[in-house]
Amino acid sequence: MNNLIKGKCWHCGHELQTADFGREAGCLSCGNPTRVCRNCRWYAPSRPNQCEEPSVERVLDKEKANFCELFEPTLVPLSEKANRSEDSLRQAAEDLFK
Repeated sequence: MNNLIKGKCWHCGHELQTADFGREAGCLSCGNPTRVCRNCRWYAPSRPNQCEEPSVERVLDKEKANFCELFEPTLVPLSEKANRSEDSLRQAAEDLFK
């Protein structure tokens, strides 16, 4: 069996192997589902349907396991921390021009 790290948990950052991305699998560290949009390399919050793939079927809850056939694990999942950081940078830039 290939034990290479294939991705990280979107919630806690725990390193995950291929077998950890099953439809009903959860992170061994925090228990959150792993086959979710937030863990996919195509996840893009600023795009339509929050996905880089234009032909993908819409998934409403990006933090729940789904059956998306385009799912590919990512080593660098976007986190809430990253989103908050972007918001604070944007706000700081806007404050410069007030």
